[in-house]
Amino acid sequence: MKPNLSVFDNSWYHAGRSIFVQAAWFFLDESMGGGEPFILHNVDVISSIDLGRMVQFHRENKALATLAVKDRETSRYLLFDNEHRLCGRRSGRDQPPEFIGAPLPFQALAFSGIHVISPRLLTMLTEEGAFPIIGAYLRLASQGEKILAFRADEYSWRDLGKQENIQQAEQELKRPRRP
Repeated sequence: MKPNLSVFDNSWYHAGRSIFVQAAWFFLDESMGGGEPFILHNVDVISSIDLGRMVQFHRENKALATLAVKDRETSRYLLFDNEHRLCGRRSGRDQPPEFIGAPLPFQALAFSGIHVISPRLLTMLTEEGAFPIIGAYLRLASQGEKILAFRADEYSWRDLGKQENIQQAEQELKRPRRP
């Protein structure tokens, strides 16, 4: 598989559809290699997650979407059942869980802002305007679609959305690496 890197300028917005759908729609175009899963990576995240391994996991499990998750502190958790399927969400560690179906044994994990997406997901989005993709994932999971967790606990990850996080990452990158 030859990687195809595309960067989108999200400073524009097309009325009635999300930027995500407008920007990613070309992945369905057969002349551009449509039909292959693609990676959606938040711009303010840096990590060492093995994206090749994540794509392989996505393909092997025939998922609609695969989300990189870690067992770490966050203000918003995604809930996954014993088969690594998305089954709900929870705000903070102490809040009650919100399940999309019958309550199941679950693991609360933090989403890392990295997704592998099957192009058919784009045809299943019914949300209008700008919308958070997690809500769409929950809706699709409630309809039986496979939205899976890719455990990324062994990899480094940092949110660069705050100045102090950027400074910490800069210091970490300056440290000598072990062979």
